[in-house]
Amino acid sequence: MPVGPPGVWLDIGPTRITNGQTYGTNRVDVSGRVSSIAVDPNDPKHLLVGAAGGGIWESHDTGATWSPRTDQMPSLAIGAVTFDPTAPSRVYAGSGEGNFYSSLGSGVYKSTDGGSTWTVVASAPFVGRGFFDLVVDPQTPSILYAGTTDGFYKSTNSGASWSRKRPGICWDISVHPNGGSVEVLASFGDGLFVSTNAGNSFTPIALPSQPSSAWLRLAVDRVTTSPDVAYAFGAAGAAAFLWRRTAGTWTKVTLPPVNHDPLHYFPNKLEIGQAQYDWYVAASPTSSSQVYIGAIDTFRGTLSGSTWQWTNITTRGANSIHPDQHCLTFAPNDANVIYAGNDGGICRSANAGTTWKALNKGLGICEIEYLASDPNTWQWLIAGTQDNGTITFTGSPVWDHVGDGDGGDCGVNQLNPTIAYHSFYDVSLERSANKGQSWTDLKPPHFSAFDNPPTSLFYPPVEVSGLTIAIGAKSFIVTRSGAGPWATVPLGLSSGELASAMREIDANTLLVGTNKGRMLRMSWNGTSWTKTQLASPAPRYVSCIAVDPSNALRFWVTLSQLGPGRVYRSDDAGGSWVDRTSGLPSIPMNAVVVDPANFKRVWVAADVGVYQTLDLGSSWAPLSSGLPNAMAVDLLFHKQDRALICATRNRGAWVMPVP
Repeated sequence: MPVGPPGVWLDIGPTRITNGQTYGTNRVDVSGRVSSIAVDPNDPKHLLVGAAGGGIWESHDTGATWSPRTDQMPSLAIGAVTFDPTAPSRVYAGSGEGNFYSSLGSGVYKSTDGGSTWTVVASAPFVGRGFFDLVVDPQTPSILYAGTTDGFYKSTNSGASWSRKRPGICWDISVHPNGGSVEVLASFGDGLFVSTNAGNSFTPIALPSQPSSAWLRLAVDRVTTSPDVAYAFGAAGAAAFLWRRTAGTWTKVTLPPVNHDPLHYFPNKLEIGQAQYDWYVAASPTSSSQVYIGAIDTFRGTLSGSTWQWTNITTRGANSIHPDQHCLTFAPNDANVIYAGNDGGICRSANAGTTWKALNKGLGICEIEYLASDPNTWQWLIAGTQDNGTITFTGSPVWDHVGDGDGGDCGVNQLNPTIAYHSFYDVSLERSANKGQSWTDLKPPHFSAFDNPPTSLFYPPVEVSGLTIAIGAKSFIVTRSGAGPWATVPLGLSSGELASAMREIDANTLLVGTNKGRMLRMSWNGTSWTKTQLASPAPRYVSCIAVDPSNALRFWVTLSQLGPGRVYRSDDAGGSWVDRTSGLPSIPMNAVVVDPANFKRVWVAADVGVYQTLDLGSSWAPLSSGLPNAMAVDLLFHKQDRALICATRNRGAWVMPVP
């Protein structure tokens, strides 16, 4: 694959990930997390997709091809996208994804050409907030309603300014087809509410037999052609609830059985363990007897007489799609045509979910967490991704799925690059002797982000140095044989403190940084590992450590937790640190690498952009030409090929030649 000119980033995909995972018997093409889908009311071939951290993408051919439309907007985290139903050339989007990336919110975006170009129509009051929903009033299109992480908001001037009408998390909004002055239904953290004055005030709705425990999530929708028919779908504690309204009365609906076994998956049961993250209800716009409920799977409910029949439509044997459902949208001309957005991307069904077609070709929204490479060529990479497993790049923008589950940290034996390692979430590790074609579970000791209190990060750091393999958690978990057995060395961390970054000096010496800013050196003395506490650069989250290849006493660290310093350098092996943040933007810093041919040249990856110093951090300059404004989360410098590679969250991987 050719590389572009120096100083310019080139997209290397994935434009598609083959062999993506489902809970069924088939494999599908996947891309990355889709949080919102909008279909042009006047053109069913015209689609817009909002990616969790990958921006807005447009298709004019029913998803056969895609184009990114917001790469240079202030934030690529998108929580909601909606067409103006009265004039579809007007489109609105809420930046900041409520499900996860709410802190990346930078306001409301607006397009006047159907989604091809965008501007920020309002920043305040949404900076640092996330969107769950955004609705244009169908009768008064200058009025917009927004459901966000801190309340229900209303605009009366086409999104230019906003006022909060009700505080508290607002997940979902359903506006009557005759306008908000007739009725607005909205779901909040404290229940379901109704407004009959266009959202200016709300009255609570008492749902029969509603739970006393707090809502994990509550969704609401209505039937467009029969707007009195509405649904509320919620999760509280270990239970799920569905209500249906007809003739002004809400009644409880019997759901599929709920799975209460977190260790096993049952396709005939409703999985609610991630209700805060993947949850929706979507009423058929033309049928008062059909509704879809989305969680890890999507179920289609059909009312026959007084009995509901439920069908799992996303895990259906050979007709399955990726799990973790976030949204469902209907084609404007046929309610049987549905689009599902999930952690794997977007899929289309022409028959109400009986069969599916993945629409992920060219949709470059993969969320990469970590990268590693073959030392002999930059054109072999291994990457861990959010819920799309571990993937490999072999020179084509179409990457291969080589490991299931979430893809965590990974590594390559630089002395024998046929040997690779990858992790899932929690403390886990598999080894491949053939570059990911097959794997062996190395079964490290159990440490988990789900322990109470947590004993590891969700994605713990992994470091590979020849046959020395280490995993960082509450303890230092290490083997010197490349395959086990494992030693567990206590790190002496405080409550809530976990290893968050590691880096080798050599196979006998590794550095560990923690989420509270502690720095440790772990040394092998021939019989055991010893721990030395170094000076702390700052009491905040250490996101990455780099060791100068030309000077083993010089360390660099980045901090992803905001504060006065976010990049530090030590010239005395961690005995002291100097703040090298001046000249960088006030945003989190996520990764750092040093040029092995020029110790004064260092690169850092930030929540937006990559930056370079040529003078050991005394000054910094942007190095982001061609790079989207996505979160840059990992950097890898390939010494032999002089290539700098950047991993992003929801815009894939990028490469730049370095002269």
